[in-house]
Amino acid sequence: MNITNLANLSENEFAELEKELAKHKTLGQVLTWASAKPKDAFLPQIVAEVITQDEFTHDVVIPYKNLFLVYDTT
Repeated sequence: MNITNLANLSENEFAELEKELAKHKTLGQVLTWASAKPKDAFLPQIVAEVITQDEFTHDVVIPYKNLFLVYDTT
């Protein structure tokens, strides 16, 4: 998975996040990971929004701590 640091995190913060997110291969894995995290790390619904790009591609927006993680899914 490609992870881009658009939030200008420090190298250490980004490396830590990148290591954790690199394990995600499916949206199901993302949701399982999010469900296992402390509840204060996410909004109650975990997925904040699904944005349809076209009939096959969707962006899934997940607020995590002080960031928005955006997964491009097909």
